[in-house]
Amino acid sequence: MTAAVAKEIEMQKDYLAGEEIGTIYFGGGTPSLLKEEELKKILGVIRTNFKVSPDAEITLEANPDDLNKNKLEELRGAGVNRLSIGIQSFRDDILKFFNRAHDSNEAVRSIEDARTAGFNNISIDLIYGVPGQDNNSWLKGLDDALKFRPEHISAYSLTIEERTVFGKWRVANKLTPMDEGLVAEQFEILMDTLTKNGYDHYEISNFSLPGYYSRHNSSYWNGTKYLGVGPSAHSYDRASRQFNVSNNAIYVRRIEEGELPNERELLSRGDKINEYLMVKLRGKDGVDLEYLSKEFNFQFSERQRQYIDELARLGKLVIENNHLALTNAGKLLADKIAADLFVISE
Repeated sequence: MTAAVAKEIEMQKDYLAGEEIGTIYFGGGTPSLLKEEELKKILGVIRTNFKVSPDAEITLEANPDDLNKNKLEELRGAGVNRLSIGIQSFRDDILKFFNRAHDSNEAVRSIEDARTAGFNNISIDLIYGVPGQDNNSWLKGLDDALKFRPEHISAYSLTIEERTVFGKWRVANKLTPMDEGLVAEQFEILMDTLTKNGYDHYEISNFSLPGYYSRHNSSYWNGTKYLGVGPSAHSYDRASRQFNVSNNAIYVRRIEEGELPNERELLSRGDKINEYLMVKLRGKDGVDLEYLSKEFNFQFSERQRQYIDELARLGKLVIENNHLALTNAGKLLADKIAADLFVISE
């Protein structure tokens, strides 16, 4: 697989049109299984075919059970300078509920060992809205996380998809999703607790200490071009999106045959406007109305303006300095508000 990924990087060397790369992200699946020499090979191929910033943020996703002292030293040796650790919870019963391979002790150890190995930019993932986790338990989990003062915390509400194990459990009445009101309360606890502890709530699900925004994810939200390689990877060049095949064998075969394993979707003006609204409403700065006008020649319709005025009256958004931004109350409804403001694809 490493050889196929390296080959795809070479085949895609013109995709970013010579722009400097500021972030590299090893995510999806289990990139922590890559050996040091494999990581070095991939990074070497990237640097050979693209211009990489000297201070590029190089992130790798890992689960606590994937990390030990030797592995962490390998990652540092390969050039990884930021870790995203899938903690999910510090409670053993919740980890068991999620069928995670690690327990709370391993979660703690992974962070401590990462610090010992010299990682000074660590992000951890947490999940709330879990059946059986009351508000006090969620608050304790946040307190447990704050003991380690991670530079970045990503927190997500449990989503139960139809075709997943949890989805099947719900249909079979083996799982009752948490009441939406309680989920909202836990989101409010999240915002209040992390903000009081010095974290900047810069995107709905993301919090960071000063100077530690995820540069990689911020690029997505700011509409920066990006190239994804490997099975299921997505790419974006502002005019279109590309989607790699998800099947590993088909992916490798097509690369070996000298064919890029992706499909391409051209983005309409409406697609671009809607995506801008979706991602920017989730962010701290909100929607730049002047940018909408200059970039897309777009102004909200009378219906949309009335809707915005009503949301402002209800305290769910504010308009300041020609920016439309959600309040904490509005963040609870971010996806719905964005969808309500969408334009019909043009």
